[in-house]
Amino acid sequence: MNNIIKELRKQNKTTQDELANSVGVTRQTIISLENGKYNASLQLAYKIARFFGKTIEEVFMFEEE
Repeated sequence: MNNIIKELRKQNKTTQDELANSVGVTRQTIISLENGKYNASLQLAYKIARFFGKTIEEVFMFEEE
């Protein structure tokens, strides 16, 4: 699953730590999400999207294999 978390963070001048603290995860989780090594749960995807004022579909792109 691809996402635009890193781009949104940079646009909003938000650090990985700030985002992680706001959504209740570790900085390492944010790094893994940004690098495509971890797929967010629905609950986490919702929290991240809400943090940026976006919908889940605007932040996360699901690609069928």
